Amino acid sequence: MSLGFETKYIWHNGELVPWNDAKVHVMTNGLHYGTGAFEGIRAYWNGSQLYVFRLRDHIARFMNSLKIYGYGIDYTPEELRKAVVETLRANELRTDVYIRPIAFKGYGPIGLDVRKLRTEVFIVAMPYGRYFEKEGISVIVSSWRRIDKRALPVTAKATGHYANSVLAKLEALTRGYDDAILLNDEGHVCEGTGENIMMVKSGVVYTPPISDGILDGITRRTIMELSKEIGVDIREQSIERSQLYTADELFFVGTAAEVTPILRVDDRQIGDGKVGPTAKMIKEHYQKIARGEVKEHLDWLEPVW
Repeated sequence: MSLGFETKYIWHNGELVPWNDAKVHVMTNGLHYGTGAFEGIRAYWNGSQLYVFRLRDHIARFMNSLKIYGYGIDYTPEELRKAVVETLRANELRTDVYIRPIAFKGYGPIGLDVRKLRTEVFIVAMPYGRYFEKEGISVIVSSWRRIDKRALPVTAKATGHYANSVLAKLEALTRGYDDAILLNDEGHVCEGTGENIMMVKSGVVYTPPISDGILDGITRRTIMELSKEIGVDIREQSIERSQLYTADELFFVGTAAEVTPILRVDDRQIGDGKVGPTAKMIKEHYQKIARGEVKEHLDWLEPVW
């Protein structure tokens, strides 16, 4: 049965295989223990060209995640970058696309010693629109804390880490909200279930520092890098939960979420309850860059066609 997102081919260990043949055995170690890492990458269609956004940076983070965990991989960053483009071309994609490279420890006996297990690598590409259907969303501060950096290396985008996000997301959805914000063990605002967060107060944008245990988001990094050219003062600073409620604007940033305004937190209205001017400006500029409309940032784009 088709669910509407399937494409023709998936890249698996150096070969393009039909979508329905991209399978793993039930004794795959990554299925049992979460021993893997992944990336989320966007490609944008502008009517004449498909651009993969910051592909080199995403592949670099992918490789770093695997390195942190000590999972060997048979491919170089350049080979993986070429594989992404190959997958997009094979599927003849001329629309906005989400790309999921994933690597995990493969078939083997029950156990935690993964040193002799092969690291399986897949690259999936599929048509993809908006992550959140709403222009602005409502969130809760989750009762679940963000996994602590003293327990797991949170700078790695590892598969097993996201059980933490699933718990927080389900809590939010069950209670009628769109998403959740997680605090760290010190009680500082950390991130969303799959997004970084930014707060606007008195004309300044604040975002939690990496040291607070957040993922080093590439969308977050993008916005911080281009802040000067769009006239935005962005500062890395720890944020307290109570500061969320009195913010002028709040918004999530991430590859899937892009720039998503937060209009309510814990049933408290943020600002005037509408999409704020800072989020709107950043979102519009981000989209222009991603679609190749800003010449100064064409180096962030990998053309497919």
